[in-house]
Amino acid sequence: MRKHKLSCFLIVCNEGDRLDRCLKGLAGWVDQLVILDSGSSDDTVEIAKRYGAEVHCTDWPGFGAQRNRALTYCQHEWVLNIDADEEVTRELRAEIDQFLSQDAIKETLVKIPWQTILFGKAVNFGRYASPQGKLFYKKGARFKDAAVHETLILPTETVHRLRAKLLHYSWRDYRHLQEKHIQYAALSAADKFKSGKRSSLPYASLRFFTDFTQQYLLRLGFLDGWRGFLLALVLGQYAFNKYAGLVVLQRSTPVSQEGSL
Repeated sequence: MRKHKLSCFLIVCNEGDRLDRCLKGLAGWVDQLVILDSGSSDDTVEIAKRYGAEVHCTDWPGFGAQRNRALTYCQHEWVLNIDADEEVTRELRAEIDQFLSQDAIKETLVKIPWQTILFGKAVNFGRYASPQGKLFYKKGARFKDAAVHETLILPTETVHRLRAKLLHYSWRDYRHLQEKHIQYAALSAADKFKSGKRSSLPYASLRFFTDFTQQYLLRLGFLDGWRGFLLALVLGQYAFNKYAGLVVLQRSTPVSQEGSL
C-alpha cells in the first residue's frame, strides 16, 4: 500500500484514438485522475469520463499555462504528469508504489526511463530515450510558462531514478511525426521571439547539421538503424525550422508590434 497519495493529470485534445490505452494503466491505480480537455471534437471527453476521471473543459492557453492550471486541481502531495500518448506499465506502477510506500521521502523528482515506439519498434538511443521527470512533489512546483517545452520548476530538486520504463507512442504515422515537429518548432520560435532572441538563416542551417550530428552520432542514434537515422533527420529539420521561423518573425514583424507579441 502506498503511504503517500498520488494525483495524476493529463492535458488533452482529440486523443480519442489512444486515450483508452493510456487510461487503462491509470484508472483505479492513482488516487485522483484529472483531465483537462481543450475543445476536443472527438470522443476524448466521453472516454475520460468512462474511466472515472475528473474532466475539466477549458480553452487552450499554451502547454505551460495548461499544465499549471491542471496542477491546481491536484489534491495530493505527489503528482504524476502523463500524456495521452504514454502508457504506464504494470512494472512501472509497482516501482512507483514501492517508492511512495516509504515513510519519509527525501527526493522531490522522480525520473522515469522513456521507451519511445517509432513505427512499431522501440528506439533506445538519442533524445527520445532520455529519462523524463514525470513524478514530483507538488509543494512549490510549477511549469515554465512557455508555449512548448514547458520545463518543470521545483524549489529544491533531488532526483530519484526508476528502472521500469514509461511507454511512449508519440507519433501516429509519418505525417504526424512531421506535423508535430513543425508545430513545436513554430511555437518555440514564437517563444524565443517574445523573449528577445534573434537568429539568422546561416545559423538555422548550421543547427540542422549540429542537431543531426548530436542525435545520430553523439547520442548513438545510429544504433537504432533506419529509425535512428530518420529521427536524427527530423530533429535536424526541427532545429532548422525553429530558427528559420524566428528569422521570419523578426523580419516580418513591425517594430511597433514586437512588444505586444
